[in-house]
Amino acid sequence: MILAKNITKSFDALQVLKGVDLHIAPHEIVSIMGASGAGKTTLLQLLGTLDRPDAGTIQIDGIDVLNLGERALSAFRNQHIGFVFQFHQLLPEFTALENVMMPALIAGVNFKDAQKEANRLLDYLKLSDRILHKPSELSGGEKQRVAVARALINKPSVILADEPSGSLDSKNKEELHRLFFDLRDNFNQTILIVTHDMELASISDRVVFMRDGVIIETP
Repeated sequence: MILAKNITKSFDALQVLKGVDLHIAPHEIVSIMGASGAGKTTLLQLLGTLDRPDAGTIQIDGIDVLNLGERALSAFRNQHIGFVFQFHQLLPEFTALENVMMPALIAGVNFKDAQKEANRLLDYLKLSDRILHKPSELSGGEKQRVAVARALINKPSVILADEPSGSLDSKNKEELHRLFFDLRDNFNQTILIVTHDMELASISDRVVFMRDGVIIETP
């Protein structure tokens, strides 16, 4: 599902990634671990097509994403990649339902169909009684579940999560961890997670360790 080869990335004189190779199989849940500054988030941003590497190749679901033009790349990102961030990044002026609908509307799905799918996802995530609430009216765990629903709305090929449970208490963290496996089992999702959470890493299918811009251990 994800195949990255010899990925390098520098910011001015600082080389952050120094030739990273990574493969993620379909329906696999993989955690990337390592100290702060190891290059984990930079790698996730490159795999999410939010930035381009200086060198290397990236294939997602068989598509060479680095050969896509900007418009095609934006469309690919919208339809094939779902993002879950540490601080949810919901739009504060919109309701939970509207936040979830947004990627579908951007993709050109008509309003009624986008609303129906957003309602279905929020119901699946046990948020049907919170659909008209804005982010400021939701708990931390509820906001992250809304963010998960938003990531799922376009039926993406992969979900990329950056410290998704980093701002949650232990109860909500455990529920979110369990949710990732429900998504794999019920939605056939492939999930790549950057995390410092040993509990989440320990239940992943595989853990990849990074240090100083390279992968130092991968089963």
